[in-house]
Amino acid sequence: MRVEFGDGLVGELRVPEGDGASAGLVFTGPFTGVRQQVTGLYAERLAGHGFATLAFDHRNWGESAGEPRCHEDPQGKLRDLRQAVSFLRSRPEVDRDRIGAVGICLGAGYALKFAAFDPRVRAFAGIAGAYNNPYTMRSGMDYQAVLGDFARILEDQDLGGPVEYLPAVAAPGSGEAAMPGEEPYAYYGTARGATATWRNEVTRGSIRELVTVDNMMGADFLSPKPALVVHGVVDAYCSPEGAEEAYRRLDQPKRLLWLDAKQHVDLYDREPYVTQAVEATADFMRENLGNPS
Repeated sequence: MRVEFGDGLVGELRVPEGDGASAGLVFTGPFTGVRQQVTGLYAERLAGHGFATLAFDHRNWGESAGEPRCHEDPQGKLRDLRQAVSFLRSRPEVDRDRIGAVGICLGAGYALKFAAFDPRVRAFAGIAGAYNNPYTMRSGMDYQAVLGDFARILEDQDLGGPVEYLPAVAAPGSGEAAMPGEEPYAYYGTARGATATWRNEVTRGSIRELVTVDNMMGADFLSPKPALVVHGVVDAYCSPEGAEEAYRRLDQPKRLLWLDAKQHVDLYDREPYVTQAVEATADFMRENLGNPS
């Protein structure tokens, strides 16, 4: 069912059939993604495993409120997750003491950081995760020059100039994009990921947020909560090395599952990878969220 909560957030609550309160899972997903895409697919599949699930559009994206549109707001996303958990815990169909956080792609980093500091969340699962941190980001670029470029763009906006946008994806060789290359275009630029509420644009300022946010640090603080990391053995967009670092920095209890996927977007909607990730997450959450109170 379509639900509204928090700061003008719009989501889809799925509740399994049957009596009694179910464990609840909150979802956050890829950069630019909306709930009809990756998070909605995983939420639907995990609802079929007996969980109450909430996939939603983060502020500034999809049907949710917020300005500027299509802008990445790291602190806002953490606030959205807090409000989503508060909403789930208020529902009679949900056992308020059995809540887990599931993140896919960029959302895995946000879910990790959120779960680390919110005691209401009892377990975390990250799938094909991007665990951004500035230390890694600066190693592949002239970091200060990049920050200087964004400072000039944002200063113009602060002084009344327009918000600058660029395409989220573009066909290979056709121009600039926030997510360049064949894989993002293959999902977002075709019928494969098409949905009416997704827009092929993103603020330039969003890129600054991606290269400065530190979500990896959540791994240092999650314990004693359990963590599941699911990742493809080949991933050109969210590196296996990043997943390995997150896993290494996590304390026990933790579990790492490698899938034989060769593209990052395989875990968005391709079989057998989605089923493998869903089943691993369902087993993990059943094991760690316990029985109804």
